[in-house]
Amino acid sequence: MNEPLAERIRPKTLEDYISQHHLVGESGSLTNQIKRGIIPSLILWGPPGTGKTTLANIIAVVSERPFYALSAINSGVKDVREIIEKAKKSGGLFTAKNPILFIDEIHRFSKSQQDSLLAAVEKGWVTLIGATTENPSFEVIPALLSRCQVYVLNAFGKEDLELLLKRAMREDSVLKTKKIKLKETEALLKLSGGDARKLLNIFELVINSEEKDSVTITDKMVLGKVQKNTVRYDKTGEQHYDIISAFIKSIRGSDPNAAVYWLARMIEGGEDVKFIARRMLISASEDIGLANPTALVIANTTFQAVTTIGYPEARIILSQCAVYLATSPKSNTSYVAIKNAQKQVKETGDLSVPLPLRNAPTKLMKDLGYGEEYKYAHDYANNFVDAEFLPEEISGTTFYSPGQNPREKAIKEFLQNRWKGKYES
Repeated sequence: MNEPLAERIRPKTLEDYISQHHLVGESGSLTNQIKRGIIPSLILWGPPGTGKTTLANIIAVVSERPFYALSAINSGVKDVREIIEKAKKSGGLFTAKNPILFIDEIHRFSKSQQDSLLAAVEKGWVTLIGATTENPSFEVIPALLSRCQVYVLNAFGKEDLELLLKRAMREDSVLKTKKIKLKETEALLKLSGGDARKLLNIFELVINSEEKDSVTITDKMVLGKVQKNTVRYDKTGEQHYDIISAFIKSIRGSDPNAAVYWLARMIEGGEDVKFIARRMLISASEDIGLANPTALVIANTTFQAVTTIGYPEARIILSQCAVYLATSPKSNTSYVAIKNAQKQVKETGDLSVPLPLRNAPTKLMKDLGYGEEYKYAHDYANNFVDAEFLPEEISGTTFYSPGQNPREKAIKEFLQNRWKGKYES
């Protein structure tokens, strides 16, 4: 049988659907909508192998709607328009039976391709379900995004993955003919990385590599079989997240050689140039930050440049930026500062803004004391005033602690001198 295991046991009902309980569990945000057949246009965002395509198919079956599917990899505007015309003929306007148009990897659609969907979604000719592994805020045009609800799918947990393996052994027509014993599963689970499809592919590979009908699965056996069948970088998901993680950690660890190596792996694998540049943009702020603020400027310029130029020349610009970031001094103090501040906000809620800091555009506000006793820093020596700018309840709290690089040491000295040790870390 040539059909992969993951396809053979693809769930066809909500009851068979494993994981994503926050969406389709008993009290999931999509459960009642699916059962009632009242489905909005939506974007399913999550890592590979988390059930996006399966969920779209189940929604169509349960809601009894016509179902049309496209892959953004090999479809264009013409294909979109043809399906929209079919949908207009097969479904009534603004009814519960509007056809579903499923677009896999919608983030790979160009702006013009996404534009071609707007009228159909807005006028109700189709209910759009898009699947993406990339943040839709970056990859889906605002006009289309505003017409869709975004639902996040999570990587499978250990219990869900083990449940999936047992279900495959119990229900698959091929595996049922074999005597399979799951003695150890740690290697299978680690290699899957929470990707259900990858887990089933590895599981099937291991079983098919054994000539006997009786198979005992151990970690050592799995690692031995998989290492002999290692796949190359797959930009659609197989090593997508592992490689970008290694790339960013190499930059953070100030190793330009490793950074360029992992960059080359992604380039040779055909990774989206904007995906790489965007991750470097984040790293420039999170990992380098105030130690070298120019890094953010360089990374942003890189993103703009590679978006305009594209491959193959974009590889040179990416390499230049990667080496620059890897060899820059590092500081995550800004990252830690905002994380600490957000934690404080969650703990203390919406504290009142002190009266001196409030805006007073009306007479009533002035009479109520808004802006009163505010000291304008530029009216004082060295443009500095000794005042408290935090709410009284958290007065003196430190969120930002300067690091040890020369630039931040200077900042620390400035703060200590100005505030007379008040904010000393």
